[in-house]
Amino acid sequence: MRLRRFLPRTLLGRALLILLVPVILAQLVATYIFFDRHWENLSGRLAYGVAGDIALAVASPELIPVIERHTDLRITLGPAAPLPPGDADGMINHALTRALGLKLEEGTFAVIDRAAEKLREVRVLTPSGLMTIEIPERRLSSPTAPVFLLWMMGSSAVFFAIAVVFLKNQIKPIRRLSVAAESFGKGQEVEGFKPEGALEVRRAAQAFIVMRERIKRQIRQRTEMLAGVSHDLRTPLTRMKLQLALMKPQEGLDELVADVADMELMVEGFLAFARGADGETSEQTDLTDLLESVVHDARRASGRDIALDLPPACPLVLRPHAMRRCFSNLVSNALRHAKCVRVSVEEAGTAVFVNIEDDGPGIPENRRAEALRPFVRLEDSRNPDTGGVGLGLTIASDIARSHGGDLSLGISSALGGLKVMVRLPH
Repeated sequence: MRLRRFLPRTLLGRALLILLVPVILAQLVATYIFFDRHWENLSGRLAYGVAGDIALAVASPELIPVIERHTDLRITLGPAAPLPPGDADGMINHALTRALGLKLEEGTFAVIDRAAEKLREVRVLTPSGLMTIEIPERRLSSPTAPVFLLWMMGSSAVFFAIAVVFLKNQIKPIRRLSVAAESFGKGQEVEGFKPEGALEVRRAAQAFIVMRERIKRQIRQRTEMLAGVSHDLRTPLTRMKLQLALMKPQEGLDELVADVADMELMVEGFLAFARGADGETSEQTDLTDLLESVVHDARRASGRDIALDLPPACPLVLRPHAMRRCFSNLVSNALRHAKCVRVSVEEAGTAVFVNIEDDGPGIPENRRAEALRPFVRLEDSRNPDTGGVGLGLTIASDIARSHGGDLSLGISSALGGLKVMVRLPH
């Protein structure tokens, strides 16, 4: 579980990790086998051959000129002298010391490292004196080791770069599908999106297109149905209002007039609910300007003050008329039930929160989910002027969700009443 925190979160990162880990493990295994087996064996064999040439020179000093001419060794014979301490560190020195131990008597030779000059020097005590042999490094090592490592790492880097390019091309359709789904969830039009990429990605994209069209068709049918029903109800309601106006005063007439007015208000609510899902196009909108305009209209209509706490600017991609309807419903609801109302905006990460707070009676926690359902009135009276028809919060919630956000009834506000929070994505 702890390792999961360090793993990449993106599909590209995980795909590259799946590709990179086996390559690194294969290189480590190949390097271990090469250095521990092949290179060590090769160095041992080269050192054993050099040790044989040195043993021949020690046994037959008269052949030194011939040995030098054919073995690329430089051999000098001087007067007897003590042996210096030998160098046994390093793979080449160790292999040469071990090979000389098989050819010469122990304690009669010393290996001196002169790697800076690309040489190894061997001094041997012989009956004729102290023999000094200079051995070029090329006689003791093979150039295949660095060439092998360079080829292995270089080819892996090239293959990895090619794999990154192909993986990016394969992941691009997935990213486009993600962006299209996110934009559609925010209520924005997705232009020019088409299935592309691997077969599975194409199927997912085609399923998204079918789902999008089905959702749009259902929304359009709902909108047309609600608009049609509401429009058809207006005609008989108008006739009823006219007939009631022409009737003489009698018992029960006032109640009937009130019922017709209530029905007319409900029809208007139907139409407002239907307009919440209309085909308005999303555009870049300054949320601050929009809220200031909504509050200005509410102040002018109610004659009351509304506190504002807004940032200088907050650009978002919105359907401005729909969002204006959303915030107008929330502000008017707050003004209907409270004396003090405050509108504020908070930015947190990838979301913006619009808070509408009041000092009214609030909504009990066990009835907040019910308050968001359509045509639900929490007020006991039947007066539409105080309780509405139960569509204000529903319309606002529907508009917020169509923008990829949501509406929630939070804890009691600092003013002592209800706090309505509208979350909108950046």
